[in-house]
Amino acid sequence: MTLPTHEPRAQPQSPTDLFLSFSLLALQGFGGVLTVVQRELVEKKRWMTREEFVEEWAVAQIMPGPNVVNLSLMIGSRYFGFKGAMAALAGMLTAPLVIVLLLALVYAQFAGHPGVQGALRGMAAVAAGLITATGLKLVGALQKNVLGLQLCIALGVLCFVAVALLRWPLAYALLGLGVAACTLAYRRLEP
Repeated sequence: MTLPTHEPRAQPQSPTDLFLSFSLLALQGFGGVLTVVQRELVEKKRWMTREEFVEEWAVAQIMPGPNVVNLSLMIGSRYFGFKGAMAALAGMLTAPLVIVLLLALVYAQFAGHPGVQGALRGMAAVAAGLITATGLKLVGALQKNVLGLQLCIALGVLCFVAVALLRWPLAYALLGLGVAACTLAYRRLEP
């Protein structure tokens, strides 16, 4: 009887591959890269599972700095250490930096125009929709979480209430709910 062989897991081939992949991700993600990163890294490239993405994204969110930059550093480091982290970071930041500087020059000329202001408001609504859609898409990955889907959803709702409705500082909500979630997970993982 032969055991089934598993295909080797997909991964970037080199730091250059990381740089180019994250450059393309950054260029696709105007207004928010989360949806693009999830689709590219999990669904297309298959460098991560949905569960790994949710876990790494959670860590990236609680670290200081932009979430997707933190994620790029973590992924780059996973595959090629410090060199990979720097390649992924450079890919994530180089092209957007150049574009933002150019757009800032143009925006300075037309900022007062009502059409420009209306366009920016419309883009904000689209960005909020993209974030919501990605969150809903990733809920399925929580079914395998040690806390279980219902408790994860309850913690998410509590965080939403604390930050959006009660207007608590995000740091307090993350600290309080994060400590509670980590404690519960630790207890459930104890032998």
